[in-house]
Amino acid sequence: MESGDARGRRVSEDEGQGEPPGSPEKAFVLVPIIKDRSEDQPSDRDDDARLAEAIGLAQAIDLETVDCGVVQIKSPRPATLFGTGKVEEIGARVRMSDVGLVVVDTSLSPIQQRNLEKAWKAKVIDRTGLILEIFGRRAQTAEGRLQVELAHLTYQKSRLVRSWTHLERQRGGVGFLGGPGETQIEADRRQIQERITKIKKELEAVRRHRTLHRKGRERVPYPSVALVGYTNAGKSTLFNRLTRADILAQDMLFATLDPTVRAITLPHGRQVTLSDTVGFISDLPTDLVAAFRATLEEVTEADLILHVRDISHPDTAAQAADVSSVLKALGLGDEPANLIEVWNKLDLVLAEDRTAVRERLDRLTGSHGANRPIAVSALTGEGIDDLLQAIETWFATESLTRHVNVDAGDGSTINWLYENCEVMARGEVTEDGKIPLSLRVPKTAVASFERRFPEHAPPRTEDY
Repeated sequence: MESGDARGRRVSEDEGQGEPPGSPEKAFVLVPIIKDRSEDQPSDRDDDARLAEAIGLAQAIDLETVDCGVVQIKSPRPATLFGTGKVEEIGARVRMSDVGLVVVDTSLSPIQQRNLEKAWKAKVIDRTGLILEIFGRRAQTAEGRLQVELAHLTYQKSRLVRSWTHLERQRGGVGFLGGPGETQIEADRRQIQERITKIKKELEAVRRHRTLHRKGRERVPYPSVALVGYTNAGKSTLFNRLTRADILAQDMLFATLDPTVRAITLPHGRQVTLSDTVGFISDLPTDLVAAFRATLEEVTEADLILHVRDISHPDTAAQAADVSSVLKALGLGDEPANLIEVWNKLDLVLAEDRTAVRERLDRLTGSHGANRPIAVSALTGEGIDDLLQAIETWFATESLTRHVNVDAGDGSTINWLYENCEVMARGEVTEDGKIPLSLRVPKTAVASFERRFPEHAPPRTEDY
């Protein structure tokens, strides 16, 4: 087993003296690397980056990593994941580190989790359980807490296995609840399922409420832009930079869970709404994606998606692939036409590497057209003007250019045009009392525009 760095491997100097009040729980972080059966298909992820991410996940719930390591596994064991010798070796390090919790950065079956806890005499939590714990702590809104609880109950339900002896006790039932001879595991599973059903109904009500809010925004209507990206890619920092807001933006995994929507003004005055969403991560639990589907509708319904990437991260390509897979699972396809990549954290790219980044951008510019990637630093502001211009250009290509003459006294129509379209030019009032206007009409406003100006509506079939 490859050990982590000195910071991760240190053992508490206060061993045997007890923990001071309020001190973080000590943990051992393990990253199993399951070797591909084909040596021609190496992992596209850097082992050190995977270990750093696992430690970051542990830190997100205030765990102190006192030891860590990467474990290469050729043949996963159904009972323990690791081989017998490796289980004993890790157990010795767990005892030496005096930790009560072992984080295993992969999905464990209930049997594997139970057997490892018995072998190591410590609580074991897998990657799914750890992510659920983070989400449970971070969710602030009632909707977010419901979504997390749904995912947690679904996960907990899968942990109920008959080999857990405390769930094998039988109990009598009253009427249709329980019934004679119902085991404790069956009662627990039934209670969990009842709560799951109730939460799903509540979330469906939330979804309908969100749909009504979205339809209300469509009546304004402002085009919508959604930020997506791998966790800790800098979405919230970019959101704050673009909106001058002050939402939580920390160098921390899953700093944002609940969506936030703000209005921003583009260089030529057009307003759009910008939403910050939950970060994605590799091996994101399927149940968690399903639970957060209501929140992620902000992405699926957005006119434009900005995929924020940490271009300085060694696994940036793999992280981008993870985000793409989630977007595909949401029904957006392999390469959404309304997506622009934002290569963030340019300030962390070494000077000698910036030339390579620029060359990659130049190569992609021709093939991506208006959707070419934009390199920025949300922290310093570098490239933000280019990003705003790219957003405006994209919406301009999605708009219709129209020229109209409006009665100078028709304040209602003039006001509607300024609120719903982009007024590119305004001429002087003509002799017959008309104001000439050059407009860009977004697709969301075309129907309303054509009702007000039927001469700009396409001819009906029966007119031919």
